[in-house]
Amino acid sequence: MEFRTYSSPHLSGPAHVGRLMRGVMLAAVPGLLMAWWFFGWGVLINLVLALATCIGAEAAVLRLRRRPVRATLADGSAALTALLLALTLPPFAPWWIPVIGGLFAIVIAKQLYGGLGYNPFNPAMVGYVVLLISFPREMTLWAPPQALAEVQLSLVDTLAWSLLGSLPANVSVDAISMATPLDTIKTQLGLGLTLTEIQAGPRFGDIGGYGWEWVNLGFLLGGGWLLYRGTIQWQIPAGVLGGLFVMALLFYAVDSDTYASPLFHLFSGAAMLGAFFIATDPVSASTTPRGRLLYGAGIGILIYIIRAWGGYPDGVAFAVLLMNMAVPTIDYYTQPRVYGQERK
Repeated sequence: MEFRTYSSPHLSGPAHVGRLMRGVMLAAVPGLLMAWWFFGWGVLINLVLALATCIGAEAAVLRLRRRPVRATLADGSAALTALLLALTLPPFAPWWIPVIGGLFAIVIAKQLYGGLGYNPFNPAMVGYVVLLISFPREMTLWAPPQALAEVQLSLVDTLAWSLLGSLPANVSVDAISMATPLDTIKTQLGLGLTLTEIQAGPRFGDIGGYGWEWVNLGFLLGGGWLLYRGTIQWQIPAGVLGGLFVMALLFYAVDSDTYASPLFHLFSGAAMLGAFFIATDPVSASTTPRGRLLYGAGIGILIYIIRAWGGYPDGVAFAVLLMNMAVPTIDYYTQPRVYGQERK
């Protein structure tokens, strides 16, 4: 006989890892579609190659470890790692870039530590940083927004470039690639130009880089949906975006001709992707309420420091990995007081 319970306690069903992973991937679709719309077929080609690599590598390692393959792949964590990695790669990267990044992410950063739940670092960011340090030239092959491109490559042309390294006749690599807005600002400030002069160019939009602001808006929309669904907690995104905003505001107030505005930093590069989809990784992120805020704020501050004075245009990956190292200490010192326990 079934009895209805009208008062507490109520027990909810167990959280399903696969359902959570699929929800995160679904939330990333608006940003993915914006990236494809503005930057072309290379975005989707990178995604397909990263998916094939990450899922294949996960299956191979699980088989070597004599672990259940089908059940583990069904949790969607390898597919999510592939998606996050692909979204950070230049659209005109050669085919072996997402393959090498996917292998490092799954084999080294995830399975070498024991698989999902044991990895101390975000796997997708490990793969990205390995690529950025090892292959700096290939990692700068960013496509201009298609409205600004001298040459627009079709799907077939993009596949030929990615797989074979061949371009249509009379088309050079310089004609299909362009520095990102963050890289442009860093380079041209070093040449003595002011931000007003730099941002007068066509590659800059109303508040961020042209095209990039829409991509970030897509990820902001997806991140808001994750918050509404309770898939992620608000502290980490608030910490990341708040830390980045405050740092940018302080220096922008001091010298607006040298330091970009807070809105530019929030809507350029991988700010929204990092805040809602990368930093919130439940395995490698902080788990206490206060710890999440400190962890997120640390990431936001480091992103700004690397962007403003570091050797790389964007700093999301490095900031996340550096704060991953600090997570055990943050969690240790921010544990909530147990009910009934006296404060020391």
